[in-house]
Amino acid sequence: MIEDFHRIKRLPPYVFAEVNRLKASARARGADIVDLGMGNPDMPTPQHIIDKMIETIAKPRTHRYSASKGIPGLRKAQAAYYDRRFGVKLNPETQIVATLGSKEGFANMAQAITAPGDVILVPNPTYPIHEFGFLISGASMRHLKAGNGEEWLRAVESAVKHSIPKPLAVVISFPSNPTAMTADLDFYRAVVDQAKRLGLIVLSDIAYAEIYYDGNPPPSILQVPGAMDVAVEFTSLSKTYNMPGWRMGFAVGNERLIGALARVKSYLDYGAFTPIQVAAAAALNGPQECVEEIRQTYKRRRDCLVETFGRAGFTIPSPPATMFAWAPIPEPYKALGSVEFTKLLIEKADVAVSPGLGFGEYGEGFVRIALVENEHRIRQAARNIKKFMSGGTEGLHNVIPIADAAPANATPPAKSAS
Repeated sequence: MIEDFHRIKRLPPYVFAEVNRLKASARARGADIVDLGMGNPDMPTPQHIIDKMIETIAKPRTHRYSASKGIPGLRKAQAAYYDRRFGVKLNPETQIVATLGSKEGFANMAQAITAPGDVILVPNPTYPIHEFGFLISGASMRHLKAGNGEEWLRAVESAVKHSIPKPLAVVISFPSNPTAMTADLDFYRAVVDQAKRLGLIVLSDIAYAEIYYDGNPPPSILQVPGAMDVAVEFTSLSKTYNMPGWRMGFAVGNERLIGALARVKSYLDYGAFTPIQVAAAAALNGPQECVEEIRQTYKRRRDCLVETFGRAGFTIPSPPATMFAWAPIPEPYKALGSVEFTKLLIEKADVAVSPGLGFGEYGEGFVRIALVENEHRIRQAARNIKKFMSGGTEGLHNVIPIADAAPANATPPAKSAS
């Protein structure tokens, strides 16, 4: 028998395989599934960005190979964004690389800096690429329970002390997918101080920095003096401008790390299609009212979700940021686990969510709910859930065998959006 390839064997089973099968089966029999699972924005890209794409694609010279680290105008646009949003000065030539979404940036950074056997500290639960980009590159993971305070810092300290070899890098992500947890500048200062003292690289993912609802806008770790010595930050236009399928993101920060990423990318791709890069620059440089409109749409959906699901008996903590809610499984169903509860919602309520287990073992007991349906559909989902939950739990153990649940180290699908 031929064994699986080495890197494929390192990837755990696909936690959503059965969930996706159930969704497809339900739709095949005519069920109207309210899909709050994958974080795939349903709103259109703003028209001025589309117009710039159409204008540019009509020019034959833009059909040629592009630049793997991004065209100069796009990198300058990202530098301008960081200046006005965070007060951070970046050199477009040496401190910015355009990526095919933040996901590709993370994966290729892992390829650039990781040697087989290196140890990476990753939060758990977290967005899968934070772990599996490094796993594919040959690193070993040390999971730390996700946090944004002293407990997290102590966990990093302990992991460095007790890991052989000493960890190479630590991953942080705020606002967080899936938990919606946020962090402030005081926490970032502590992270930078600790990283310098312990000799760690810091990889920060702020893909949801513009999707926030309560309080001040989320900061960048690069606002901390000295952060540029140890940190690289990843951003994305996917959620900010409703451009998920355009696949445009950035890595910015430490010159040595950005240089390593740029060199790896130069061997692997020629960058995004030039008209997409020009349109992305137009998004960053153009009118920003669309960003606030997108933010307010998600806020209305969040409020609708929390209110209507709460009245249905499914209490959901109100997320301060991101396009996700991180919800504890209702007590009567907690023993089923997140995978089985997710399957049950599809079969009995025609509602799809994401099982928390798919984001790491510490995600068990939760489900992630994406704000990717309008308020009418969210209310419909709440009515379905209320009807389902009013029936009680008697006999549910016979509906879906708990033994079928996916293993705790399973990963969500590759398409799960950041």
